[in-house]
Order: sequence, then structure tokens, then C-alpha cells
Amino acid sequence: MAISEAEAVIMEVLWRQAPRTAEEILAEVGSQQDWQEGTVKSLLNRLLTKKAVKAEREGRRYLYSPRLTREQYVSQESKGLLDRLFEGRVAPLVAHFSEQRKLTKKDIAELRKLLEELDDEQH
Repeated sequence: MAISEAEAVIMEVLWRQAPRTAEEILAEVGSQQDWQEGTVKSLLNRLLTKKAVKAEREGRRYLYSPRLTREQYVSQESKGLLDRLFEGRVAPLVAHFSEQRKLTKKDIAELRKLLEELDDEQH
């Protein structure tokens, strides 16, 4: 499921705290995004259609909660990035980042630790 940048803003609100009403979501992000209530409701409807969120009726309003977890979203997005830009390979991604901005000693240490853990798992 493809989540747009605008839809991801809504999802971030719901991942932090759910369930939320459209009005509560608007109060949290409306001024930052320059969105009106109609925009938030349209984005919520798109997310409902994609089954990324669910809605429960409470009186005259709906309470929205995520169906898609943040971990599932990050996994989908990172796989898509790797596939689109780096032919599904991690090494060229890391090389790209190392060329574009200098990796810190902490970054390098974390990468080494991860590689050692992966190597241990395969033996």
C-alpha cells in the first residue's frame, strides 16, 4: 500500500496516540500544514480506502485508529527505496550516504556492530 507524504502526516499523529477524531488531528497538524478540516477528512477517507486506518462511530463523530503499524510502514518504504534507487541492495545505499555526508564514528560503529551480528547469525 502506497502512503503519500500528506497521508503519512496523519498516520504519524495516529501512531503517537489513537484513537483520535478528525478535529483532534486537525488541531495537531492543521496550522503546521496549512490544512483545513476538509483536507484532513479527505486524507482520512483515502487512508480508510487503503485500509491503513479504521474508524469507529462514537455518537456523531468517528474515532480513527491505525491498522498499519509504523514498523510495517517503515519496512514498506525502505524496501521501496532500495528497490527503486539501489536495485534492492543495501551496500550501494550505504555507499551513497557515505559519499553524500560524512558518516560519524558512531554511525560507523553501529554499522560494524550490525554487520558482525548478521555475520554471527549466518554461521
